[in-house]
Amino acid sequence: MVEWFARPSSVWWGFAVVHLYFLGWMASFFLHGDTFSDTEQYRQWALDGYNPDDLTGKISPWVYPVLAQIPIFLANIAGPDLYLLVWFLIITALNAVGLALLTCGPRKVSGIAPAWWWLFFTVFMGYLSFARVEGITAPIVLIALVYAAQRPVVAGVLLSFATWIKVWPAAVLAPIVIASRKRVHVVLSGVAVTAVVTAGTWLSGGLPHILDFLLNQGERGMQLEATFSTPWVWLSVFNIAGSKMADNTAINSTEVYGPGAGTAAFLMQPLLILAAIGAAVLLVRALNRGAEREELFLEGSLMMVTAFIVFNKVGSPQFIIWLAPVIIAGLTHDWERWKVPAALLMGIAMTTFVIYPLFYTPLIHAHPVMAAILTTRNVLLVVLLWWSVKRTAELGRKAKTAVPAGA
Repeated sequence: MVEWFARPSSVWWGFAVVHLYFLGWMASFFLHGDTFSDTEQYRQWALDGYNPDDLTGKISPWVYPVLAQIPIFLANIAGPDLYLLVWFLIITALNAVGLALLTCGPRKVSGIAPAWWWLFFTVFMGYLSFARVEGITAPIVLIALVYAAQRPVVAGVLLSFATWIKVWPAAVLAPIVIASRKRVHVVLSGVAVTAVVTAGTWLSGGLPHILDFLLNQGERGMQLEATFSTPWVWLSVFNIAGSKMADNTAINSTEVYGPGAGTAAFLMQPLLILAAIGAAVLLVRALNRGAEREELFLEGSLMMVTAFIVFNKVGSPQFIIWLAPVIIAGLTHDWERWKVPAALLMGIAMTTFVIYPLFYTPLIHAHPVMAAILTTRNVLLVVLLWWSVKRTAELGRKAKTAVPAGA
């Protein structure tokens, strides 16, 4: 049995089982012409068509970077009734490419166990990954990380493309730029992708809205699931000082309200920027002390992505999907070194699964047990950030104190 699980073919059987399960589950929606979760919004955008001049008074696809509209519109190719099916098939195809890179070629041995970890992670997070834009970007980021060490320019192109679908891959691109010997080429590849995207958006008439995805975030409050929202969650549970959880209908989000919540929301963006700068400084310091480059950009990516989640006033449960590609690439590079963050992320995925899709309604109604589960998930995220910061700092220290061979 152990030998069977160690074969690449066994992983593909596991891939088939997991994806067929979610296909069957999604079939309960698309066979009736329905969608699930955010794909309902995506389908509506696809039906509205590309109309950058008619955005007033409604949520629009420009809440995402412009290239997100490619999969959003592509999923409507078979018509609105099969929108969810086509969306699922697009993500499945991208996942298959990522799995092929893990189970073939030079990673045929080291990629088997990480591939199994990915499948178990998908069991808990598939309800989100098959219904959100993160399901599109995550396998692209994984493919980029697999290529990053040997082909950083390819990784730069893929990550830049993914960033124009959803912003978070920029948190992976930055450590690669810092750690790579070909950082200038990586930066130029990103500039080239951005230039093409900008030119295409200008030609299609959407240029005035190309940065809307950044500007819209400033108007948001503290989302319920965000790490820094935890105190107001408990204030709402105990009904202290009028604290509550309520819907922000303008952006289809549940947010926390209470003493200081508005100030916290205002401060989160500068805090996130400071966290990103601090992470970059730590990476440069480790590199200057001789840290091994591949381990540096992998641990740096984990640190940066986790910081993007912990210091974010938007705490949507699908954000946990951002961490999976980094963990998978890290496990492929060094299983022993990465098994601790892999275990932490699996715990984060399990608690997130309990929160959504299982018991989200009790959470927004301030149920104390669900508040405790959300708090546990957020604490695990902070621990994961602490681990990544600690290990990144250790890379620099160990490199500095290492004794040269033959000394």
